Amino acid sequence: METKSWKEIKDNVYGKKGTERRDELERDFSGFKIGLQLKKAREEKHLTQSELGELVDKKREYISRIENNGSNLTLKTLYDIVEKGLGGKVTIQIEI
Repeated sequence: METKSWKEIKDNVYGKKGTERRDELERDFSGFKIGLQLKKAREEKHLTQSELGELVDKKREYISRIENNGSNLTLKTLYDIVEKGLGGKVTIQIEI
């Protein structure tokens, strides 16, 4: 049995980088990573989802959805959660 790398699997299943399906996978994965980072930061601050929600005027369910899949997160909400709720700073990088 031939062992394949994760890159080869993504290339075979989702297409090479630059194709629409692959770019969609990469965007979804980025959203997922943001959600995990926010969850980790919240837990390090010893906040519940409800407590963080109160700080940024959002419901606990919304915070939960973001932590599990951050892909539909608006920039305003990201800034609110990180800066108002967690006391951090958002840095965004764009590559062209």
